Amino acid sequence: MTEHYPRIRIRARNGHVVLREGLNICFYLRHAHAEVAQKVRQALDTFQGVVGAGALERFADTDGDWHPLDEAGWRYVHEELQADDWALVRLRGESPEGPAFGFEYHGKTASDVSMDEPGAVTALGFWLPTEALESLGPQRIRELALELAKPLPFCFGHAGLSFNGELDLMGVDHEVDLRRFRHPGLDVFDLGTLSWKLGTRVRGPSWLTFLGRPVLDPLDGAAGLRSRLGEESIKVDALDPHRVVITLGESPEAGDVDQGHTLPAYRTLAQVLEPWTYREEHLHGAGEETQRRWERRFLD
Repeated sequence: MTEHYPRIRIRARNGHVVLREGLNICFYLRHAHAEVAQKVRQALDTFQGVVGAGALERFADTDGDWHPLDEAGWRYVHEELQADDWALVRLRGESPEGPAFGFEYHGKTASDVSMDEPGAVTALGFWLPTEALESLGPQRIRELALELAKPLPFCFGHAGLSFNGELDLMGVDHEVDLRRFRHPGLDVFDLGTLSWKLGTRVRGPSWLTFLGRPVLDPLDGAAGLRSRLGEESIKVDALDPHRVVITLGESPEAGDVDQGHTLPAYRTLAQVLEPWTYREEHLHGAGEETQRRWERRFLD
């Protein structure tokens, strides 16, 4: 384990790494795809400018089949992002150590984000391996997250450590459960599913937490949020009058409850955000008990 996070490699029977520790930077917009398509394209260009043009190597078509991200592949991606109504884009880069860089976008229709689907949001996520954190440094990763956020009219966003890879493969959820409760700062979620449910609510705290008006206004803006948080280790920066980013420490932390590293700053933020925090719905049995325990890991 490094100073801030464990090294995790979950392998398939053929030895291929299907899940590992990494980083996520995600934003949720209560706007239709057509309203924000150019801003999303700008954010993707910004991401590539930092991680390198070759970091993303494959794209998924509408059937979920993966293809090389060559000139024709990029043409497909750009056409998808220019669609009039909705868009789905998934890009990925691989390495011998498993899933590396990635981009995922779920652009919703105007009716989805108005009355038809109250939980629907246009969502985009950027994925990086922890090697990028080590090579670029946490300050540059934070700067990247701020650059990505700049053009986006987000309700909520987060950036931090996460389990990156094939979460839907058989047996992977069990491997994740063996590790996530020890390391509460390692997030786990499905962006596509969440894009239909989150609405204007927030998720649990991350290293960087971005708040827009739906939550920031009831908290009386940046000044009101600072007064509620109190701790010197928690930094609140206003991006503009209606958006802030909250930073929990110099670097993202996984925590380790076995060693007594329970991430107190994360717990403080979780308590402040609890009234607006999304809880998974329609769960039953053991799955519900596990999920509720995970959702309240910084509260109980």
